Amino acid sequence: MSLDLSFISDIDTNMEAESNKRDEFHRIVKEYDRTCRNITAILNGVHSAPPEEIEAIARKALEKFSEVQQHIQSLAQLLNLSSRYNDIWTRTVQTSNFLAAFAVYLLEERFVTTEELQKLCGAPVNINNDLQEFHISVEEFIHSLISLTTELSRFAINSVTQGDYNRPIRISKFIKELYNGFQLLNLKNDQLRKRFDSIKYNIKKVEEVVYDVSLRKLNTYT
Repeated sequence: MSLDLSFISDIDTNMEAESNKRDEFHRIVKEYDRTCRNITAILNGVHSAPPEEIEAIARKALEKFSEVQQHIQSLAQLLNLSSRYNDIWTRTVQTSNFLAAFAVYLLEERFVTTEELQKLCGAPVNINNDLQEFHISVEEFIHSLISLTTELSRFAINSVTQGDYNRPIRISKFIKELYNGFQLLNLKNDQLRKRFDSIKYNIKKVEEVVYDVSLRKLNTYT
C-alpha cells in the first residue's frame, strides 16, 4: 500500500502563498517607510526655521498624509482581518502616528486626538480593543506620543537658537501634562514601560533649557 503524500504538495502551495503574501507586505511597507522619511525631512525643517515659518512647514507635512492613507489602505486590503503580520508594519505605523502628532502640535500646540489620527492616517485607534479591521493599536499610539516628547525636547533647544525664547516654557508644560496623564496608565508592556521612563529625561532636558533662558532673562512668558 503506497503512502498518499499529496498533502505535502498542498503544504508547499500554502507555504508559497504565505511567502508571497509576506513579500507583498514588505513591498508596501517599504513604500510606506519612504513616505514617512519624506514627511520627516519636511518636519525636520522646523529645527532651523524662524517661528513664523513653523505653521507652513507643518501644513506641508500634513499634505503628505494622503499617501500614508493609501499605504494603510493597501495593507488593510491584503490583511484580510489577520494581525499575524503585524511585526512587518508596526514600527512604520508608530512613525506615521508620531509625525501626525508632531505636525498637529506644531500647528496648535496640543495633543492629536484619536479621531484626527484616524482621519490623517486612514485607520482607527483600537481604544476598546474590539476592532477586527486594520487598526492602530493603543500601544502604537502611546509609542508615538513618547516619541513626540523626544522630538519636542530637541525642538525646545533649537527654538532658542532661533530666538524663540518662550517656546521651551510651553513645551515643558505640554510634556509634563502628557507625563502626568501617562502616570494614570497601568502599562504592562515592558517596552512601553522602559520608553515611558525616557519622558522624565526629556522633561529634564527641557527644564534645563527653560532655566537657562529664564536665568538670562530672555523670555517674556507669564
